[in-house]
Amino acid sequence: MPSYKLGRTTEDIRREVSAILRELKDPRVSGCMLSVVRVEVTNDLSYCTVYVSAMEGMETAENAVKGLKSAAGYVRRELGNRLKLRHVPEMIFKATDSIEYSANISRILHDLENEKK
Repeated sequence: MPSYKLGRTTEDIRREVSAILRELKDPRVSGCMLSVVRVEVTNDLSYCTVYVSAMEGMETAENAVKGLKSAAGYVRRELGNRLKLRHVPEMIFKATDSIEYSANISRILHDLENEKK
């Protein structure tokens, strides 16, 4: 499979998974501000790793991942309906703290700028 097709499929999966997350009714998922940070798909489209981050912190993201793991079948079915893929990859959800990390860096830079003044 050419790499451009894999990249396009990865971006389509990221976009659709983000939309599906907003529709889930699980309180562990809908009760927080989740963001799909990165999606990695294997070359044969058998597995898809979705990295999610929460604004509230790492423990909220880990709790949301538990909810996403229980809803993985629903997410996979919806993804198949929306993208019309021959083989829908198995979803693996992982929590990451990238939003919290970037907010921390932004706060540090802002503090340094205030000290300069």
